[in-house]
Amino acid sequence: MKTSEQTKQAAAGAAILSTTPAARPLEFLSFTLGEEEYGIDIQKVQELRGYDAVTRIANAPEFIKGVVNLRGIIVPIIDMRIKFALGQPTYDQFTVVIVLNIGGRVVGMVVDSVSDVITLNADQIKPAPEMGSALDTDYLIGLGTLEERMLILVDIDRLMSSEEMGLVERVAA
Repeated sequence: MKTSEQTKQAAAGAAILSTTPAARPLEFLSFTLGEEEYGIDIQKVQELRGYDAVTRIANAPEFIKGVVNLRGIIVPIIDMRIKFALGQPTYDQFTVVIVLNIGGRVVGMVVDSVSDVITLNADQIKPAPEMGSALDTDYLIGLGTLEERMLILVDIDRLMSSEEMGLVERVAA
């Protein structure tokens, strides 16, 4: 015979199992590129590093700054300001490399600065507006709203595994 405490625990366990992943709050690392604030899934972030000199690779696309040796792993470094055509990048003490682990591949992305980790509920995430051919929204999850802030939420898996990037094998859904 179950005690009332066991019944409560069973009910709590059932409630946790019945919640869908979409119902749970999601955490995003927020960063800036130019005047805009972006967010990526915090679970894809391996570490944050200051921007160091990179080794250029001949014939690489302009947005691939080069590679760095990170504890024995050769990591390609992508400048997101160049990738998103947001003007000439500047590198200063606030410039950060976000080291990502996507599909078992380590990739670094250069951003202007990193601010914080933001938790958003599903109702705080709005779908990306359709912009026609003016803007490729394939890599956007949507727009996150938190009080007066608006984050452009980037699907970093999809972006890094795109054919154009050619860095990471397509991540199985």
